[in-house]
Amino acid sequence: MRDVVLDASVVLKWFRGEGEPNVDAARTLRTAYEEGELRVLAPLLLYLEILNVAGRRWRLADDALLALPEALERFSFEIVEPPLEHVARWIARGLTAYDAAYVAVAETTGVKLVSDDRVILELAPEVAEPLAA
Repeated sequence: MRDVVLDASVVLKWFRGEGEPNVDAARTLRTAYEEGELRVLAPLLLYLEILNVAGRRWRLADDALLALPEALERFSFEIVEPPLEHVARWIARGLTAYDAAYVAVAETTGVKLVSDDRVILELAPEVAEPLAA
């Protein structure tokens, strides 16, 4: 089994792919996860970001938005909260606090972060790898 940290730029593509790059690569990771070949680590922030996008960008209807937390919890990702000093160090290097949380989880667990976020990939190449090559 392979361990990865995933950020919202990847997991959001598991739900909607219209107009998004690298959807096939993201869905390949989802298949690997569902088949038990992949263990996903992430900060709790991942769920908050997905809910925010679903409500604000996708404008999901109330009933669909209210059902989303249960669907997210069924994924059973391993939630890892990063030490704040690690988050602060990545913020100092130019990341937002949100992106820094994912990078800090990868750094503190020694597990690669898979991301489709250009800024993360530029500022944290030692812990992040691109979703698609």
